[in-house]
Amino acid sequence: MPVEAAAATLNAIADQKAVESPFYIPMTGPASRPRRALKHDDTFVVLDSHGDIGASAGGPDGLFNADTRYLARLELALNDVQPLLLGSNLRDDNSSLTVDLTNPDIYRNGRLVLQKDMLHIVRTFFLWRGAAYQRIGLQNHGEHRASFDLTLSFDNDFADLFEVRGEKRKHRGIATSRLVGPSDVALEYIGLDGRSLSTMVHFDPRPTRLAANTATYHFELKPQQTTSLFVAASCNAEVGHKPVPFFRGLLAHRREMRNFSKGAATVETSNDIFNEVLCQAMADLSILMTNTPQGRYPYAGIPWYSTTFGRDGLITALQLLWIDPRVARGVLKRLAAFQAKSVDPLADAEPGKILHEMRGGEMAALREVPFAQYYGSVDSTPLFVMLAGMYVERTGDDETLRELWPAVEAALGWIDGPGDPDKDGFVEYQRATEQGLQNQGWKDSYDAIFHADGKLAEGNIALAEVQGYVFAAKHLASRLALRIGLPDKARQLEAEAEQLAARFEEAFWCEELGTYALALDGKKMPCAVRASNAGQLLFTGIVREDRARMVAADLMRPHFFTGWGIRTIARGEARYNPMSYHDGSIWPHDNALITLGLARYGLKHSVEAVFKGLFDTAAYMDLRRLPELFCGFQREKRRGPTLYPVACAPQAWASATPYTLLEAALGIEFDVARGEIRFRNPRMPAFLQYVILRDLRLGESSVDLCLRKHENDVSLEVLRTRGQIQVSIVLTH
Repeated sequence: MPVEAAAATLNAIADQKAVESPFYIPMTGPASRPRRALKHDDTFVVLDSHGDIGASAGGPDGLFNADTRYLARLELALNDVQPLLLGSNLRDDNSSLTVDLTNPDIYRNGRLVLQKDMLHIVRTFFLWRGAAYQRIGLQNHGEHRASFDLTLSFDNDFADLFEVRGEKRKHRGIATSRLVGPSDVALEYIGLDGRSLSTMVHFDPRPTRLAANTATYHFELKPQQTTSLFVAASCNAEVGHKPVPFFRGLLAHRREMRNFSKGAATVETSNDIFNEVLCQAMADLSILMTNTPQGRYPYAGIPWYSTTFGRDGLITALQLLWIDPRVARGVLKRLAAFQAKSVDPLADAEPGKILHEMRGGEMAALREVPFAQYYGSVDSTPLFVMLAGMYVERTGDDETLRELWPAVEAALGWIDGPGDPDKDGFVEYQRATEQGLQNQGWKDSYDAIFHADGKLAEGNIALAEVQGYVFAAKHLASRLALRIGLPDKARQLEAEAEQLAARFEEAFWCEELGTYALALDGKKMPCAVRASNAGQLLFTGIVREDRARMVAADLMRPHFFTGWGIRTIARGEARYNPMSYHDGSIWPHDNALITLGLARYGLKHSVEAVFKGLFDTAAYMDLRRLPELFCGFQREKRRGPTLYPVACAPQAWASATPYTLLEAALGIEFDVARGEIRFRNPRMPAFLQYVILRDLRLGESSVDLCLRKHENDVSLEVLRTRGQIQVSIVLTH
């Protein structure tokens, strides 16, 4: 097929996907340079491997703040030619990006005036408090004077993030650029929503020549001479604003990042590669954590989901609960603050419902997209109740419980009220308007919920795992009610949970599959499809013991388990596609929750297999970083896993996955009332010989300990305790 025809076909497919799924993220060609991302609070930047923005095709480049792009181009040239890349590296803590460049052979009037590899150019970037900082260091390693121009070309479109993702708009606001001094340029925009936005670009020292979209420096560098220049792009700063000096800001930023991990447990193991995986995961979680008025919140992922997502924040906090319960407190308080109070069909909002996502861009403000505060998530509400219960049991924090209890009651009210529109006892969803998400579970692609023949499910859809979440939520809420002196409410919730479990078994079990249906459609017909959703049911505890083993055995067969992880949809199902977003790919967080379920039912051999597969996956990945998802191809000898082209990296719940896998393998349990930490049936995968946990906290006490592998057994050594705390291994069969 000719290149033009292939491109046309790809574009036609993307257009069709956009019709079927309004917020589909198109991918019409490969990225010509790898991308790197930095983030601080509500600001993130995507740069290519050279440190440029907008210089190469195929990437969502830009400096973004609150879902709006504040810099769409920033390109460095030497005498109007691109420099050569030597290397590009993120600092281990993700606080900065350093790019090493050199000059190509540079000619003037046919004569070589600067031989290649004479200049060393170092670009260092970091973000802090709504501004992107860059230092450009230069050194002449040649034997002769180097005479050259360095030009920075810059521009902006103030595009809404949904425009960057591919949404088309009929009208836009007015963008301008102007000089506001010998070292400053203002890029400005008046939006259709009436808001005025600006990017102030500041250069230090003053450029040789400065125009509205270019800054040029002329250098005459002696042999071995060094020099530096600095650039700062500030979002919505006032004209005349001078950013903090580069090095002062960088040190302040790194101090903030170090403070994030203080108070959290730390992990060290016998495996250097797994240690790198854990360190990268914590560094990624650190930059995704965002200061909000209600506390620190893990934004979902870069670039598409760098905002408050209910489901993602709740699951990430759940995954990190054993290592740092403070994350859960921030998530719960923020989501309680934005809990829906009224009915709004465009936002899919109903009283008691927990937020799906919130956006701060122009398109959300104008309701061109429904996501300013959007509630189209069927699982965020039961997950909120689950996390509240798990957090209180992990910490004994009754003060926070009392603060959150009205939100918990409102969430339970939604579960039993609007969340069950046909009153059949199952929580269901159907979008209120055509603008909303068609599917509202975690598998929210338009084609993710279907019948055995491939036909898409219609009507009020009851997802399998959501019923499990409700079951677990009511059990946990029952125990919360007891804590605050509501025994009648506790008994009611416990009875409702057990009644749900009985109804669920009858309606969802598919004897011919040996597992649970993916969902029930609006006619109560089961979607008899083998899906990983059944694995998440194990995590919730709703599954009968005998059937749990059948579900687990199915998940570990080759149609699900690839050697890298468990697919979202089993091979052989009607819509199975290992390259799809939700119909055959592998999601690390999905696997993590499944391993917690396998551990709940004592199936530690299966936990070990999934743990090993995802560890091997991370070992192959760039930076040892687990992405949002990857393709579900079967593992082959001497070949790594296959990437998914537009996966977010970092993604919060993927970053938290290594810690969840460790929790499942070690069987970590906390008993605040007894002041005891237990390891239930601990089992280590073959690649680990020991695990050292330091500052593992329970209430006001903490412990350092070492778990060591001995063939099929694990021993425990307490290294240090602070306060009153007991630690034990519990073996059950």
